[in-house]
Parts: sequence; structure tokens; C-alpha cells
Amino acid sequence: MDNHETLQSIEAVIEKNVRPQLQAHGGDVEVISYDEDGVCRIRLLGHCSGCPSAFITTEEIIRAEVIRELPQVKDVVLVQETSQELLDFARSLMKGGRHV
Repeated sequence: MDNHETLQSIEAVIEKNVRPQLQAHGGDVEVISYDEDGVCRIRLLGHCSGCPSAFITTEEIIRAEVIRELPQVKDVVLVQETSQELLDFARSLMKGGRHV
């Protein structure tokens, strides 16, 4: 299985086994990449993004499901970035504006 096929399989596992759990809490997950070392990089979205439990969610739910279904995946790594929405909100606060 090449990287593209593995990436599609990762997406399928997430869609079936992970996404419904995250969406039930107002969140979601985006697969960013899968490399030749077997590492899948993901980003949490919505309410899950920046959540204090993000690493636990990644480790206990996402990583476990993906590796269980796809043993060629060696690790699932959470990439944390500040969302554009949060940056815009912070800018509006700094300018004394109100966020709607």
C-alpha cells in the first residue's frame, strides 16, 4: 500500500470510528499528512481545537483507532496551531472591539 492509499485508509477509519465521537462534542479532525516513516499528522478542529484534553483525545481515541485498523501507521501526531477564528477574536479584543 503506498502513502496515498494509506492516507485514504486513515481518512476512512477516522470517518467511521473517530469523527462521530468528535462531532458529538462540537469538534472534528483533519488529516494533514502521512509520511514514509509511518507518521500521520492531524489537526483538531472546532471545540476540540485547543482543548486541554486534545492530547488525550489524540492518544486514546484517534491514535488507538488508526493503529488498530492500520498497523503500518506507527504514530499519530497532533499538530497544534492557533485557529484563524481565535486570532481574529484576539485582535478584536486588542483593538477594544467586540466579537460578534
